[in-house]
Amino acid sequence: LPLRRPPWGRPGVKALVTAGVFITILWNLRFFLNPSKGSGKDSKHREPLVILVWEWPSKQVPNVSGDVCLELYSITGCQLTTERQLLHKANVVVFPHSRLQPGRDKLPKERLPGQNWIWVSLESPSNTRALAAWNQTFNWVMTYRKDSDIFIPYGKLVPNRSATVNIPAKTNLVSWVISNYHRTQKRAEVYKNLSKYLHVNIYGKAINKPLCKDCLLPVISKSKFYLAFENSIHRDYITEKLWRNSLLAGTVPVVLGPPRANYEQFVPADSFIHVNDFGSLEELATFLKTMNSSRYRQFFAWRRRFSVKLYTDWRERICAICTAYPRLPHGHLYPDLQSWFNS
Repeated sequence: LPLRRPPWGRPGVKALVTAGVFITILWNLRFFLNPSKGSGKDSKHREPLVILVWEWPSKQVPNVSGDVCLELYSITGCQLTTERQLLHKANVVVFPHSRLQPGRDKLPKERLPGQNWIWVSLESPSNTRALAAWNQTFNWVMTYRKDSDIFIPYGKLVPNRSATVNIPAKTNLVSWVISNYHRTQKRAEVYKNLSKYLHVNIYGKAINKPLCKDCLLPVISKSKFYLAFENSIHRDYITEKLWRNSLLAGTVPVVLGPPRANYEQFVPADSFIHVNDFGSLEELATFLKTMNSSRYRQFFAWRRRFSVKLYTDWRERICAICTAYPRLPHGHLYPDLQSWFNS
């Protein structure tokens, strides 16, 4: 008996199957070649994130036109603006605390659906007022604290291996730059007592000896030690006094601020001297005055592995919002901003 041909072997059925496969391939290829015609959600995701800075944090407002985040910091998909008429397009609105006034007269009348507001401050709680007025207002916080939604330190150490460690020539023992001196501050008390045991070279507006911007580091670098005394003591509050005036200048910082363990979260333990390491300020003075050159060089060992990066441009800080945006909690509000910041 003749063998029966399977159905798919017949010419008509075979042509039909081939045509179906061909159509399926073309249909899938359409999405591959024209991804912009895919789902509306994917298309929207590729649009730039619009960051509106309600008022610029510093007095001088830089140019933010064009794609500054990409051009300056290689951050893609981020559009900065200070134009308030773009409020309806903004994904995020940034409010620096230094520019906020008590009350809501200068804030937008309402928050658009899906829009997030950020409270920004680089000051410590001791120097931040009227926080209670902003309860249930901001979705995210952006501060020097490591537990902020967006962490913006004054500086950090970045990997940078070097075979040599160059220490600037030294002509004096200790220096200090102070702009605002108040007797009630802890740093004023510590300086007054420390100066009984050693001489401190002082500069700054507080004593009518200001240093020009280009003079600051060269002058400080001539000192073996620098008093990196913070104006108030709070967790993670470690400012340019450590990063710029000490580590970048090429001096050894003598710090007054949060506990040593907190500093060690940011810099190596052998890169600084903490006031609290000593039983008295007389002991600290003796330690500084009697240190030999070999021991002194050990404080610069970190320079073989790291270099200092300063954060001085607010554009870089604002652009960082776009990097953090995908992981931030949406729909969240800080019920009591003052309690969080003072914790």
